[in-house]
Amino acid sequence: MSLTAIFVVAVFGLTVAGLIRFQNSPEKIFAAALCLLFVSNIISTEQVINSFANKGLLTLILLMVCSLALEKTKLLQLVTSYIIRSSYKATWFRLYILTALSSSILNNTAVVSTMLAPIRNNVNHPASKLLLPLSYAAILGGTLTLVGTSTNLIVNSMVIDYGLPSLGFFDFTLVGICLVSGCGVLLFFMSRFLPSNARVVTLAADYLIDMEVSTSSSLIGKSIDVNGLRNLESVFLVEILRNERLISPVAPTEIIQANDRLIFSGDIKKVTLLNRFDGLSSFAHESGLPLSNLSEVVVRPESMLVRRTLKRVGFRALFDAAVVAIKRDGTNVSGKLGDVVLQAGDYLVLAVGDDFKSRHNLSKNFFLLSDVQTENQLRGGKEKIAIYGFFAAIALAAFDILPLFKGMLMLLAALVFSGALSSNEIMQRLPKNIWVIIASALALSQALKNSGAFDGLNTLIQANQGILTPLVALIIIYVLTWLFTELVTNNAAAALMFPVAMELGSSLGMNPMAVIMAVAYGASASFISPYGYQTNLMVYNAGQYRIKDFVKIGAPMCLLYGIIVIASINAFIGL
Repeated sequence: MSLTAIFVVAVFGLTVAGLIRFQNSPEKIFAAALCLLFVSNIISTEQVINSFANKGLLTLILLMVCSLALEKTKLLQLVTSYIIRSSYKATWFRLYILTALSSSILNNTAVVSTMLAPIRNNVNHPASKLLLPLSYAAILGGTLTLVGTSTNLIVNSMVIDYGLPSLGFFDFTLVGICLVSGCGVLLFFMSRFLPSNARVVTLAADYLIDMEVSTSSSLIGKSIDVNGLRNLESVFLVEILRNERLISPVAPTEIIQANDRLIFSGDIKKVTLLNRFDGLSSFAHESGLPLSNLSEVVVRPESMLVRRTLKRVGFRALFDAAVVAIKRDGTNVSGKLGDVVLQAGDYLVLAVGDDFKSRHNLSKNFFLLSDVQTENQLRGGKEKIAIYGFFAAIALAAFDILPLFKGMLMLLAALVFSGALSSNEIMQRLPKNIWVIIASALALSQALKNSGAFDGLNTLIQANQGILTPLVALIIIYVLTWLFTELVTNNAAAALMFPVAMELGSSLGMNPMAVIMAVAYGASASFISPYGYQTNLMVYNAGQYRIKDFVKIGAPMCLLYGIIVIASINAFIGL
């Protein structure tokens, strides 16, 4: 082996060691490896540029950016509202099936993120009995299609870079169905061993938020539980004001009526979540004031508002603003906001109009604190573009009518043009880390080829051909990828193992698709460690799990998953 090859192998080894040692900064490790190889002239400028402009990688970036708009719609919230039931078995099956199906076409991290709060806040079942199945269902659902997980798309980007045809949308489906079915049955029986940890409720802020049910609302005639108003993220329904009668506490079976005033308490930044519900609106919204433009103020002692109600003073006319929420230190505030008698020191969150900051009476009545950045939710035409556009692009790609890259690029243009996504949102949420990791991994793969580092691997294979059969090689590829996944995260595992696996498979004359699938499925096999897959990490703290909980449930899952993968690849794809 030449000195150049030895150097590249050393860089590869140091990259693996660095990823194990510094698990929270994989992009820095890969970037350092890329710079080292580039400065050493082992990879050219053109190869670096081509790595960052890889079509499969850009498709992944576009898909993740377009899914940001989908996160701002009520789609996943509607899915979530059907999950929690009084029966644990019914809840578990709804959770597993809907999560797996959602994760097959949507970003599984976004799916878990959306379902996390309702499951954590539900009062029917311990969250710890459901959150780990949620994460595992998202992982398994991601194995059903090309777009189900970023891991599959990362492998596809490396397939394209290797000079092979792009993977098809349903290439993963047969094996994925076996995994979702087989592992789902095992997970259901293993869920009985999950801990029943006590529910911990934390309020980010104790603001009181007043919302009214319109006479045309679809919420009317249904219970709080059925409408999905019970398990919202960081916002809690504390009372209902009905015909001057206060209902508190609110039972999950309470039926919504027209003109009910629903009083919520919680994080004011989440107030826009309430706009997802049909016919539920605040006075600010009815007045045409945007909830995306909020300001927080404190009532001054000398203010004309002290000891008066908002209804009496004509707040909108005075300040070109409407009160969205109120908070009072040390005292609970109750009832309709318009009837609350204001006191000095009350905190108010205001939806403000264009003329608000030019009013001369602001400094006499308020201490101005800051603007409040709410979570902007899409409605109307923007929401339709985000939902229908996304699924149209996926469907067209699934049936080979329009390439996924082109469909996502067209959708991104529509989202930006309609205002559903802003350039600031795109830049803030652009998956730069994944871009750096995969581009660097592609360059590292190219360096291994350029240097002749695989010559030693070929020699080793030739010397052990009697033992190293295609089936044994497939098992080795899968196991090594799985180990890397548990140690250095799924995306990094796929990026590192792909070039080595393809070279091993090529030397043995194996079916390239079998090798590709072994890497893809091995990189998604993170069940034992909470750190190997992002969804595991998300539920780890929320469910108050310990590592032993992951080991106890994840070890049998991992074993069955591996058996199904090897058997299914052998049966459906061939070696």
